[in-house]
Amino acid sequence: MLKQFNKAYENDALKAAVYGASPIGIVVMLYEGAIKAIMTASIAIEAQRFDEKARMISKAMDIVEGLRIALDVEAGSEAAVNLNELYLYMKNRLGQASLKNDQVILAEVRGLLETILPAWQQVDRSQPAASAVAGA
Repeated sequence: MLKQFNKAYENDALKAAVYGASPIGIVVMLYEGAIKAIMTASIAIEAQRFDEKARMISKAMDIVEGLRIALDVEAGSEAAVNLNELYLYMKNRLGQASLKNDQVILAEVRGLLETILPAWQQVDRSQPAASAVAGA
């Protein structure tokens, strides 16, 4: 699972944090990374730095795809199936935003991520013992 996410991160300190995190902690970091990439892409559109916009949207799409791939849809969980569909929708919208240089679409996807992120943060905070065991 971690190999799928490395592509999204270029910074060695961040890689170290990812390898030291719980699985839920990794999800939180990925959401935060996607949100940051989308914000940076929006700023790049405003500044007409389209190469930077493309790179940041691509990074956000890679993160969302990593989150999607990590889902256990085959287990039949309704939450996993719903998240899979949502991640596919987000990737589609990010592609549209890139083609159209559309900050409104970027804001929409960022809003979706920001809506779900607190739930993951809460799960991460409520499972410190489980995280420590999982990391051992």
